[in-house]
Amino acid sequence: MFQKLLKLLDKIYPAEIVYAHCDVPCGIYETGSMLTAAETMGKMVEKMLALEYPGDDAEKEPWLAYKNSLVRMILEKEEQGEICKKELLILWTDYFKPEHLKMFPNLHETFWQAAKLASKNKQNVSLEAVLELKSALRKIDGMFKAAEASKK
Repeated sequence: MFQKLLKLLDKIYPAEIVYAHCDVPCGIYETGSMLTAAETMGKMVEKMLALEYPGDDAEKEPWLAYKNSLVRMILEKEEQGEICKKELLILWTDYFKPEHLKMFPNLHETFWQAAKLASKNKQNVSLEAVLELKSALRKIDGMFKAAEASKK
């Protein structure tokens, strides 16, 4: 009965179609999340590289502690890589518009390379790769800040 009432109301007062610039039309964009994710990935790489290998003849407990720490660090690095890529994609596809290409002719290439670097960091344990990612994200942060400043 309730569904029939709702259908009737929908016919009488149909919902208005609305258009938004992003999935949630809040208009709030930022670069901090992707930068923090990259920093966290870097910390996990540092911790993994510093993690002491217990040795092949180690007892069970040190091995379990080692494996537990390593797995947790890998999972966190993986999760932060996904956050970084997600935040990059949101900024790229929802915030930046065709008019920004005039300001930043290399916008698409810059974002594409940054997304590739985020994947590279998920696949590897490399401080060099982390530095490359951070550098790419700082460029995007600069583009974002310049785009925001141009609105004022």
